[in-house]
Amino acid sequence: MTSLLVGMTNRARLSRIGLLMLAVVLLYLVGLEQVFAHGVAQGDKGYIQESSGVLFIPFIYLGAKHMVTGYDHLLFLFGVIFFLYRLKDVGLYVTLFAVGHSVTLLYGVLNGVSVSAYIVDAIIGFSVVYKALDNLGAFQRWFNYQPDTRLATLLFGLIHGFGLATKIQDFEISEDGLLTNLVAFNIGVELGQLLALSFILILMGFWRCSGAFYRHAYSANVIMMFCGFLLMGLQITGYVVSV
Repeated sequence: MTSLLVGMTNRARLSRIGLLMLAVVLLYLVGLEQVFAHGVAQGDKGYIQESSGVLFIPFIYLGAKHMVTGYDHLLFLFGVIFFLYRLKDVGLYVTLFAVGHSVTLLYGVLNGVSVSAYIVDAIIGFSVVYKALDNLGAFQRWFNYQPDTRLATLLFGLIHGFGLATKIQDFEISEDGLLTNLVAFNIGVELGQLLALSFILILMGFWRCSGAFYRHAYSANVIMMFCGFLLMGLQITGYVVSV
């Protein structure tokens, strides 16, 4: 009788996970066109291409908009803070991530370093998979080794920054006021990141207080890992189609 109940519970759990995964698939398919377009709004791209000179406030807005709507970046950050409870720990990891993508953003644009946006986004998808596996304790069980999460966060921040640099270069931004506009864009990215993280932390705070957090933590990270694999597949497909 006990084994039957356990089996029914496991099937119900798998059913819930399956339904959530299906919902994620549908959401991704709905946004497939934007994924293959690398998430660049045509209105924003046209504005940047037609503008020149220092545009500090507009570029802050564009940077914030990019981060708030950048589901892949936010998904990775969600994984990073999933088991962080102290604000100083959240601040440390967010700072490492911010430093990483700020360095490669400025370096990539100012030095004309460009890589395939699809490849970068596929690696971002891999970073989501990595963090989900890390949260599930997979590395300790499989390899009896725990990677340095701080180093990994900095490394993936650097990769995310190259994705931003590639996107900005696709905008064909004017050389007039370039450095100032890049700094403004980066400030906007950080402001958008703080805004999005604040919203995520508030929701997670309620979730943790509900008592259901640990019951659903495993399922949440499995779904997050699935999303990462899906993102990788979409971006690799986009790369193959584009070449």
